[in-house]
Amino acid sequence: MTHTFPDISINTDRLVLRALEEADAPALAEMMNDEMVAAWTAVPQPFTEEAAHRWITEYAPTERTAGRGLDLAVTEFLTQRLVGIIQLGKTNWRVRSTEMSYIVAPWARGEGYASEAALATAQWLFGDQGFERIELRTAADNTASQQVAQKIGCISEGILRGACIARTRTEDGDWADLRTDFILWGLLPEDLEGVADQMAEAGYSSFTDWS
Repeated sequence: MTHTFPDISINTDRLVLRALEEADAPALAEMMNDEMVAAWTAVPQPFTEEAAHRWITEYAPTERTAGRGLDLAVTEFLTQRLVGIIQLGKTNWRVRSTEMSYIVAPWARGEGYASEAALATAQWLFGDQGFERIELRTAADNTASQQVAQKIGCISEGILRGACIARTRTEDGDWADLRTDFILWGLLPEDLEGVADQMAEAGYSSFTDWS
C-alpha cells in the first residue's frame, strides 16, 4: 500500500498553507531567484517561470501522490500573497518521519512567518497524520534557518560534516559551490509542548486549524 499526503489546507491567524497553484508561478519564480535562496538551496539559477510552472504542475503533484513528500504554498490570509514554501520530503511511512524545509520571500522576512508555518505543519503532521519525527537540516552558516528550527522546538542532534553544498558569488558575478556542514535537527511530538504558547507570547500566531 502506498501512503500519500492528503490535499490539505492549514490555517493560522495570519497564514494559509495550501497546494501550489498555477497562478503562483510568477511569485514563486521571483522568490527562488532571491540571493539568499540561491545561496542556501540547490534551486537552479536563474529560476524561470517555466521552471516554476513545472514544479507546480508536475513535480509537486507527483511527490504527493507517490508518498515521498508535500509542497505547500504559504500565503498571507488577508492578501493571499505568496509568503513562502514549506516542503516535506524523504518521507518514511513505516518510521512515520519526514524531512521539512522552508523558504520565505525576501519581502516577508522578519515577520515570524517561517516559524508560524513550520509549527503549524508540525502540529498537523503529529496531530492529524500520526507522524513521530520531523527532521531538518540547516547549513552551518544559515543562522536564520537555525533560529526557525529552535523556535519551533527542534533539538540539535549533531553535525553532518561536509554534507552540504551551498553557493557563493564569485568576483565575476557567477555562482560557485561551497562545501560546508549540515546541522541535523530532530522534532518529536513532545518537543512541541509549550512552543505555541511561547510563540504567542512573542506576538506570533498559536492557532492552527486544517481541513
